Order: sequence, then C-alpha cells, then structure tokens
Amino acid sequence: MNEGSSFGSLRRWPRPDWRAVLMLLIALLGVGVLIALIVNLRLADADRDAALKSQSHSYEVMILTQALAGTMADAEATLARYVVSGERNVGRDYTDKWQRAGGQIELLARRTRDNPEQQRFIAELRALFATRGRELDLAAHNTSFKRNQAAFAYFDEARRSPTLPALDRVLRRMFEGERTRLAQRSALAETTAANAAAETLNLILFGILIVLGAIVLGWLNVNAIRDRAAADADAAAQRERTSELEAAVATATAGLQAEARERAAAEAQLRQAQKMEAVGQLTGGIAHDFNNMLAVALGGIELARRHLPDGTETAARHLDNAAEGANRAAALTRRLLAFARSEALAPQAIDPVELIAGMSALFERTLGEGIQVATAIRAGGWHVWADRHQLENALLNLAVNARDAMEGRGTLTIVADHMALTGEPSSECAAGNYVSIAVADSGCGMAPEVLERVFEPFFTTKPVGKGTGLGLSQIFGFARQSGGEVRIESQPGEGTTVTLLLPCHAGGAEAEDEAAQAGPQPGVRHALDILLVEDDPRVLAATIAALEELGHRPVSCDDPLSAPRIVAGLPALDLIITDVIMPGQTGPEMVGALRPQLDGVAILYVTGYAGDASDHDRFGGHPVLRKPFTLSALEAAIDDAIGNGILRAQPDGTDAGA
Repeated sequence: MNEGSSFGSLRRWPRPDWRAVLMLLIALLGVGVLIALIVNLRLADADRDAALKSQSHSYEVMILTQALAGTMADAEATLARYVVSGERNVGRDYTDKWQRAGGQIELLARRTRDNPEQQRFIAELRALFATRGRELDLAAHNTSFKRNQAAFAYFDEARRSPTLPALDRVLRRMFEGERTRLAQRSALAETTAANAAAETLNLILFGILIVLGAIVLGWLNVNAIRDRAAADADAAAQRERTSELEAAVATATAGLQAEARERAAAEAQLRQAQKMEAVGQLTGGIAHDFNNMLAVALGGIELARRHLPDGTETAARHLDNAAEGANRAAALTRRLLAFARSEALAPQAIDPVELIAGMSALFERTLGEGIQVATAIRAGGWHVWADRHQLENALLNLAVNARDAMEGRGTLTIVADHMALTGEPSSECAAGNYVSIAVADSGCGMAPEVLERVFEPFFTTKPVGKGTGLGLSQIFGFARQSGGEVRIESQPGEGTTVTLLLPCHAGGAEAEDEAAQAGPQPGVRHALDILLVEDDPRVLAATIAALEELGHRPVSCDDPLSAPRIVAGLPALDLIITDVIMPGQTGPEMVGALRPQLDGVAILYVTGYAGDASDHDRFGGHPVLRKPFTLSALEAAIDDAIGNGILRAQPDGTDAGA
C-alpha cells in the first residue's frame, strides 16, 4: 500500500506546459537576436571608424611625402639663387627650408612608425638626405666665403649627383606604397560595410520570424487556457514581458537614431569637402582654358592697335575698351585660380599687429563712418607665414562683406590671437602653432542652408550687380593653399564671425625676402630664329603674329612629338617657346627629349595655369611667361630667356641646366 501510494503521488506531479517552454525559448531567442543586432552595429561602427582612420593616415602620409619633395626642391632652388646672388638672407632662407625638410622627414617617420616597410624607406631617406645636405653645403659654404667659382662648381656637381634621383625614387616608392595600402584599406572598408549590412538584415528578418512565432504561440495559449484565473495571470505576465520588450526596443531605437544622425552629419561634411574639391578642380581647368582664349584676344587687340592708321581715334578707343575688358577677365581668372589653390603665392613672415594697424586707415575709408571698427590683438610675438597681398585682400573682403551684412551701420571686430592645434580629426590643419584672425560683425547673420554654400564660387545673396560671389571662395582657397583653414560661425539675427587660421612663422619677427636679386640681363636687339610649340591653333596663330610683329623669324609646331623632326630641319635656332600642358607630351618633357639637339638654344615656357609659374625646379631654372600676355611682356620674356641662356652657358658651350 505504501509503495502504491508513492507511485500515485508521482503520477499526479504537474507536467511542464510545452507552450510555456516554447514561449521561454522564443523570448531567449528574441533577446539573443536583439543583443546580436546591437553588437553587430557597434562592431560595424568600430570597423568603419578604423577604416576611416587608416584611410586618413594614408592620405596624411601621401601629402607629407609630396610636401617633403616640394620643400627639398624649393630649398635647392633657393640655394641656386644664393649661389648666383651671394646674398646672405637668401642663404639663411636656404638653411631654413632645408631644416624644414629635415623636420618633415622626422614627422613622416613618426607618422609611419607602425609600418616596417616605410620605416626602412625612412632610414634610407635620412641617409640620402644627409648626403644631399653635405653636397649642397659645399656650394653654400663657398658662396658664404665669396668663392663663387668653387661654389658654382660644387653646385653643378651636386646637381649631377646620383643622390637627387635616389631621393626622388625613395619618395616615389613611399608614395606609391601608401597609395596601394590606401586602395586596399578602401576595398576592405567597403567589404566590411557590406557584410555588416547583410548581417543586420538577416538578424532583423530572424527577429521578425521570432515575433511572428510568439504571436502564433500566444494565440494558441489564449485558446488553450481553461481556467479564467490562470488566463488572467498569463495575460498579466505577457503584458509585463511585452512592456519590457518595448522599453528595450525603444532604448535601442533611440541609440540607433542618434548614431544615424551622427553618421549623416559626418557624411554631409565629407560630401561638402568632396564637392568643394571637385569645384576647385573644375574652376582651375576653366580658368586655364580662359587664359588661352584671353591670350588670343589680348594678342589680337594689341596687334590691331599697332596697325591702326593715323586719325582712327574711335577705333583705338574701342580697342582700348576691349583690352580693358580682357584684362578684367584675366583678373577674374586669377581669382578663380586662387579659389582652386592654383595661384602662385609669395609667402613671408607678417606681424599681425603691424598688418592690422597698417590697414586701419583703409578700413575707415572703405567701410564708411557708420561702421565702428574695434580691434583686439593678443598674438604679440607670433608672425604669420603667408602672402601679404593675398592676406590683405582677404581681410578687406571680409570687412566689406561685414559692412554689407550690417547695411552700413554696426560694429566690426577684428581679433588676432595665437592658437596651438593638436591635429584634430575635424580640422584641415596639421598640429602646430597658428595665428587666428577673426572678423566679426553685428549684422543679420546667415541661415544654415546659406552657411553650407558660402564658400562656393559665384554663390552670393547680394542683389545683382552688388557682388560676384568670389570673395569667400577666394579666401577659402588662399587659406588652404597657405597651410591653414577658414572657419565660419553664424546665426540668423546674431551676426557672423569668420576666422582665418594661418601657420606661424618659425623665424620670429623678421620677414623673409623671396625675391632673388639677379643682375641685368642682356636684351635682345636682333631678329631671332624661334621655334614656337603650342597645341591650341588660335594661340599658336596669335603668338606667331606677335613674334613676327617683334621682328623675329618664328616657326610653328602644333605637336610636341613633331618638334625633334622640325628642329633637325632648321638651319638656325636661337630660342624655343613652348606651352607647358599639351596632349602627348608636356613642354618640360619635350625639352628634355630635345636636349642633345639644343646646343646654346634658350628656352621660354608659356602657361595659362598659374600654379606652374612657381614650380622653378620643374622648369630647370628657365623663365616662365604667364598667359594672357602683351607684346611688351612677350618681348621682355624673350630678353630674359636669351639672357638666362647666356648666364647658364659654360666655357665649353654646354648648358648648365641640361
């Protein structure tokens, strides 16, 4: 009896409800899916941030490599001017630039310390840089002691040294290696993003299936419950679980929405930067083509003016008006090139205190009596390294914009201060010391949609005839080209503050003189045999006419690849005038290929792209004439080229710049 009673009690033990077990399993799966979804999103964000950081690092290394090559080339060009002129301030400028190149190598070493391959290149680069420094120091040392012949000999020997091509080869290998890594990192980032999106979609679909299963199971439970009280208890428990799930979903949704807003803001900033870069490249190309067309127009106008008969004052007046319009168009292309960061700059050390004080009278005359100008200078002892003329134009443009925003009455505040930047990811400026010049007004301010477009060329809110829309875009290009940036803050009804951040000059208060003092060049006073190489038929015809007007004997060539054949067939050749950018072969490449045929022949480069004119190393020291040009400018450039060829000739008749 006892055993039977025990067996009966075991049979009456309540069995677990399979619906409850299944519900618990579904809940666990749902929580697992939610956790997996959150973890997947966080991992995707972490992978994206890591990819963006690695891409930014690759861009920085590539920019530093190009900057180092430019600095060393600039230093060697400065040494060449020092050897020619013998001026000590030019020698100090060479020393500063060479030391700056050394600092850039160390910065490049720090940026690539996580890459063993690049570190090997850095070690090789340091050795070559030291060797190159010793080679150049021989020329500088002899120049400082007025031993000009020895200095010229050492400089010529250094120019032919294998160290220079070895340096270029190492820098090129570093640049190409980093570009390859950038492509790999970009592909990895895209693959990671695609995988994360696919995993997130799968988790969402699985979660939907779990929710559908939970709904079906709940419906079966409701129909299966026989007891009203048990049904009420189950319903209460279900409501509680549902509330908890909704709260968890709401929390996760809020987090996802915040992350989506941050991501959208970052993408908008990236799109704006890419748009400005694309507009800048397009603007530079348009300005280059305009310079070609303006060269034809100005040349034709000047030739027509020279051949006007006496007593044609009306025609001469119309030609003068046309020339004035063409010159104004040329000035407009220079402003476009400044926005595209292609305008050649002449940076020097500038004291912001002296600069702003010197412009006070100009501000008063320009802004009028209704504008009160207040200044606060807290950058004492710090100097800006920038183009003085461009900086003055930038401040004047900002002051005029502020006056228009205040409708002629208000307060304009100019604040100059020192700022030390640590290389923030959101900033275009590298880490270092900067001088900030802020121009603030008490005007109407700008709406967010206007603020996003203020740096675009030809965008303006002023009425027709009141502005070109190039002021802020030119300031934007000038700041970026100078190694700084421009920031703008504005709220409707609260005024606008535009801040220029420009790098400090390490040399202190003394501004560097960039102009090389060359001796008088012998002028051209006889007819020359000239080969003109130009791919644009209109510019070619106009320049041929101008050379004939000057009394020379020009021969035209519309294809640089045909130049060797034409040169071989010429009985005499004194000068080659060539465009820089041409299809098939550039001007410097053509001259390099013709070098064995150019015994004693002078070279003159012509370009409509402003950035080319400042690249002295690229042109081997030969003069460069900017388009558009006048007859007198062409004549002066020919004199300069012939004189430069005479100075470069060696006793045995060879060209020192070959």
